[in-house]
Amino acid sequence: MIGYYVHHTGYGHLSHAMSISAHIQQPVTVLSSLPPPCGWSHPWVRLPRDDSSPKPINPTAHGRLHWVPIADRGLQGRMALLAEWIANARPAAIMTDVSVEVGVLARLMGVPVISMALPGTRGDPAHQLGYSLSDAIVAPWFERFSGLCADLKPYRDRVHYVGAFSRFDALPCRARPQGPRRRVLLLQGAGSAHTSIDIAAGAPTEDWEWRRLGPGRWRSDPWAEISSADVVVTHAGLGALAEVAAARKPAIVIPEPRPHREQLTTAVVLETERLALVIRAVPAPAEWPGLLSTALELGGSRWGEWSSGTGARAAAEIIVGTAGSGGAPR
Repeated sequence: MIGYYVHHTGYGHLSHAMSISAHIQQPVTVLSSLPPPCGWSHPWVRLPRDDSSPKPINPTAHGRLHWVPIADRGLQGRMALLAEWIANARPAAIMTDVSVEVGVLARLMGVPVISMALPGTRGDPAHQLGYSLSDAIVAPWFERFSGLCADLKPYRDRVHYVGAFSRFDALPCRARPQGPRRRVLLLQGAGSAHTSIDIAAGAPTEDWEWRRLGPGRWRSDPWAEISSADVVVTHAGLGALAEVAAARKPAIVIPEPRPHREQLTTAVVLETERLALVIRAVPAPAEWPGLLSTALELGGSRWGEWSSGTGARAAAEIIVGTAGSGGAPR
């Protein structure tokens, strides 16, 4: 049995789990505060939320952890349920995407831990603790993009660079519907700082048809919209970028403010490598026609350097290898 912790913020962590689990040919149990997605076939342990208190007390344990508020009933119930599951299921390994605290608990109970890396500045004590106790670290980018997280350097012997991956890696692109106008798709994440009105309303882009996916207009399967677009406008979250890369679509990337400079760091690498057109703020309406033309000229073929289509399989092999060898990937 392999345990797989999925963080409840955003959708990228769940997407990672769906992609990787499809390549694991042994029992997997997901541990998460999220509900299981439609069609999920593996066991799922629904954890209590630990972030409902209006006044959390010392949630970082004096800066040593990320989220452990004192006397929080949700946190206590969450950790008790995790400990009970570990004691009963006796997993061969636990994958965390992402929680330092879950990794610490698992390791304290004698379970090998694999951690998913994220971009940005991760030199704080909590991240460094999580990486230091991990038996393996999966980085969903290639080693040539190691600037995405310089704080992984002390653990280079345990970091496995697998490249970006998404649940759509093996799917063919949909044909763009016939029509006189090109199509631009706006991809927004949960809690997006850029609303559809900020970006699309009033833009003088008569030659373009705008579509939006995001808060208020979610789709469980956005592949048809992504793969039939001529240009995708997106934030710089790894999940969204991996899906755009799978479709090899020209992209305009607008990084959003996130903890640890996650999206800003990613955007710098994308810009340096000329994988996408990166802009730092929402453009004025009159700027959109020129930006869309520039994105088309840049194209999307270089996304193949970001995503090979085999990253999820490689991550699964690392997890299974770590579980099968008692802590060291085979």
